[in-house]
Amino acid sequence: MTPEAAPAGVLYEARGPVATVTFNRHDQRNRLTPEAMALTRAHLETATGDKAVRVIVLTGAGSTFCSGADLAAAVTADGGPGAGGANFTGSGPAELVLLLEALLDCPKPTIARIQGHVAAGGTGIVAACDIAIASADAKFAFSEVRLGLAPAVISVVCLSVMHRRDAQELLLTGDRVDAARVLRAGLITSVVASESKTPGALDAEVERYAAMFTKCGPLALAHTKELLRRVPTMSRDGAFDWTSELSAGIFASAEGIEGMTAYLNKRQPGWDQTTS
Repeated sequence: MTPEAAPAGVLYEARGPVATVTFNRHDQRNRLTPEAMALTRAHLETATGDKAVRVIVLTGAGSTFCSGADLAAAVTADGGPGAGGANFTGSGPAELVLLLEALLDCPKPTIARIQGHVAAGGTGIVAACDIAIASADAKFAFSEVRLGLAPAVISVVCLSVMHRRDAQELLLTGDRVDAARVLRAGLITSVVASESKTPGALDAEVERYAAMFTKCGPLALAHTKELLRRVPTMSRDGAFDWTSELSAGIFASAEGIEGMTAYLNKRQPGWDQTTS
């Protein structure tokens, strides 16, 4: 499929089992407008509804993955209302909530391919993805406090993956740090060599994860993502009640039967045969 451009600056491309959503306002450091966030959600829905797509990759064009909200839409340089005005301050946070929820609730695995710098709302997108892989030369910043703002919405997703002390330091100082630092903080999954040192390293790591996901049952991945979301919020008794019922249904499902039969017969499972 040929990449599809849009006025909001978000591209969508599906090639085989991998769909790629690209923030493409590289001249604006891939800042997010409410329209761009809505379009990103639409692309996620497209990928979710495409049976051929098994993995969704989010990335950015140019030297920035995503630098967060487009502040020019909220305020001008002289302190006046921006082009978005009240529309941005009203719909901007709401659209970011919807986008982060769409990532968290997406039944298909999501990978953040971080080829460049990340700030503010961009770190929330990183945190909401299942896997986050960064080039060694990427830089990260929770820049809100240095702008007189607070990382309010993104704290919901970032604090769920980051270690407490690291979160306190990085969110409170707004300091710009390297990929190795946020790896230790728990924000990302792995760091690979920079393109200048090892060309293709980032894509190779993304492809490695994508290949692993395509070996798994699509419904099994969706169920596992649901487990990861729900079990930590439940009581022990409630979790056992729900998971035992879920497990019984999975064992009896067409996908479960196909996976177990393939294992016993030492063959690769035919996942396509188990989905209508």
